[in-house]
Amino acid sequence: MAPDWIAVDWGTSNLRVTAMGPEGPLATRGSDQGMGQLAPDGFEPALLALISDWLPATGQMPVMVCGMAGARQGWVEARYRAVPCTPLDAGALTPVPTRDPRLEVRIAPGLSQADPADVMRGEETQIAGALTLDPGFDGVICLPGTHSKWAHVSAGEVVSFQTFLTGELFALLSEQSVLRHGLAGGDGFEEDAFDAALSDALSHPHRFAARLFGLRAEGLLSGLTPVAARSRLSGLLIGVELAAARPYWLGQPVTLVGAEKLSALYARALAQQGITARQLSGPASALAGLASLRRP
Repeated sequence: MAPDWIAVDWGTSNLRVTAMGPEGPLATRGSDQGMGQLAPDGFEPALLALISDWLPATGQMPVMVCGMAGARQGWVEARYRAVPCTPLDAGALTPVPTRDPRLEVRIAPGLSQADPADVMRGEETQIAGALTLDPGFDGVICLPGTHSKWAHVSAGEVVSFQTFLTGELFALLSEQSVLRHGLAGGDGFEEDAFDAALSDALSHPHRFAARLFGLRAEGLLSGLTPVAARSRLSGLLIGVELAAARPYWLGQPVTLVGAEKLSALYARALAQQGITARQLSGPASALAGLASLRRP
């Protein structure tokens, strides 16, 4: 069956496309051709490499895009909408000129916040999808990832949000800092190590930098294993994030939207603070958000 339209979730590292029919998804494909790997003239070929056989012989295929394709360094820059506002607005989509006449591409705008200064691009679509999947939700939506987001949502609008560089810091520290020597080959997870580091970071966030170097020292002096070290690093980073984001999650309903494994870590961390968070799939939420733009 030929699709009615195509949903595209374009991140920094990956590209995910879904053929959509009257009843929902027909097929999904992906590649590693994220925004970070492409120049502006490389976006259309990267997209066509995945969807060319879905396109009609005549006429145009609507293609709805969210994410980093709309960044300043992306395909075409899509503007930001200032909060408080609904996460998505069909009237604010940015059309993209294409060389292939079969394509009708539009990119969803991101969201911005003036004080404190913050932006999001792609997560707004996941938030819209989460609200579609859980109508009437009022509370906080946390989107763990490279740049974790905490968004206060009320009456269908994003009221405020805050971004943390947690995932990127984990990658930098584990791959490029002195800590990499004690974390190499540390596949696996130690719950006790994560829990202890999380509790320490939440209680004493001012000791964060010292606790980081402690991972190196304990590896040299006490035989701290790579698995335990990676688990503690994760606990420390999520702990300082939760300490700073406390005004968002304390006493609020929380929904986690993201990759299952990472969301489970955040759910575990929040559970230690007495918060039972609902978990939703990031890709499913993005797809639901894009689909909401197609509804009359």
